[in-house]
Parts: sequence; C-alpha cells; structure tokens
Amino acid sequence: MRYLRVLRLFWSSSIAAELEYPLNFAIAALSSVVGLAGSIFGLFLFYRTGYNFENWRWEEALLVMSAFTLMQGISATLLVPNLNRIFEQVQQGTLDFVLLKPIGSQFWLSARVVSPWGLPDVIFGFAIAAYAGSRLDLNWSDYLFGLLPLIFGVVSLYSLWFVLGTTCIWFTKINNATEVLRGLLEAGRFPISAYPGIYRVFFTFVVPVAFLTTVPVETVLGRSQTIWVAGAGFLAAALLCFSAKFWRFALRFYTSASS
Repeated sequence: MRYLRVLRLFWSSSIAAELEYPLNFAIAALSSVVGLAGSIFGLFLFYRTGYNFENWRWEEALLVMSAFTLMQGISATLLVPNLNRIFEQVQQGTLDFVLLKPIGSQFWLSARVVSPWGLPDVIFGFAIAAYAGSRLDLNWSDYLFGLLPLIFGVVSLYSLWFVLGTTCIWFTKINNATEVLRGLLEAGRFPISAYPGIYRVFFTFVVPVAFLTTVPVETVLGRSQTIWVAGAGFLAAALLCFSAKFWRFALRFYTSASS
C-alpha cells in the first residue's frame, strides 16, 4: 500500500507538470496517426495482391498491429520517460539521492514519471483491435483471454529496457544500443510467421518479439497452445528477476558522485 501511495503521488505530479504543455498532446496524436497510417499502408501492400501471411487473414494481421501499437503506447507512456533517464541520473550524480531514499531504487527509477503523450497510441491500438475484432466476430471474453499474455509481454519489454538502461553504469553512451533494441522490436508489427525460419527462431528465443504481440493475438484468436502462454509467463518472470539481480550487481560498480 505504501508503494501504491507513492506511485499515486509520482504520477499525479508528473501529469500535472506535463499538462502545462497541452500542444504536445496534439503533436503526439498527429505523429501517432502518421506512423500508424504508414504501418497500415505497408501491411496493405502485402494483402492487396491476395498474398497472405502464413495462416493470417488481413483482420488477424491487423490485430497483431493493434497489439504492437498498444505496446508502443505503453512504452512511450511508462517505460521510455523513466528508463531513458537512468543515464542522466548516473552522469549527473543524482542517482545518489535515489539510492538514499527509503524506497526501492529500481521502483523509483521505473515509475517516477508518466507521460500522457503515449496515450494516442494506446487509444489507436484499442480502436484497431475493436475494428478487427468486429470483422472476426470476436467477443469480449476472447479479448480477456489475450490480456494475460499481453501483460506478460509488457513485463518482458520493461525488463529488457531496464537491463539495457542499467549498462550505463559501465558505458557512458547507450543511445545506439537502445535504438538497436527499438529497431528489433519493430518486427512485432507483423505476425512472426511473416519472417523466414531463422528469423522466427531469433525473434522468439533471442529477442522475444513473438511473445510481445503474436502470442497474445493468437490467444485472442483461440489458436495459441497453453505451453506458449506458460512460456510467456515464465519468460516475463525470469526477465523481471534477472533485471532486479542485474541492477543490484551493477550498483557494486557505481561510484557515488559525492564520494
């Protein structure tokens, strides 16, 4: 309960500060519309000639894109504003003040800021899912089945971002690494079957893109096997545990700015 109260204070103050610039929301919404239109057009180019991804209809592929858009909005709202600041905390020495607070440093660094500018992507993601679901005659219960693996995907994505952000304790510049990760995650726009076999293995077991979008959508469609959902849960728990242990390990090498 104490952490929930702290989280409420964090987010209320953060939103109040962000809303001082309401024009930013309009710009973020416009940027989301343009990016989403480009993604849908790219997907349309595949299907306009009658080509289908393996066992994926147009509406089903749209569901994957909606999951990716939703994940992108969650990242822009909760993950990127916080985890990209870890480097600044280390560089400026303000991480000292975080470590001295009577609260978990990983929680503070991961939840201190919330940005409403990612909400347009969240809204558009739900809108596309509703449209595609109506064409596929999906019920609300079908969406609920996909909620759990989607949460697992968010946890896995957070853990990857946090582990990458933690490496700034050793390396002064990690911007290139974050851009590489962001580029790899772009593969989640399309069903994993859209890629050749070797890439499917890579995006499933090396960079788990398949667990972020394809597995939740297959669960909604009733095509996912229980082992894949269980695997998504195991992966999320393992990555979250690893991120916490890796953070504590990295702090052994952190040199305080005041010492």
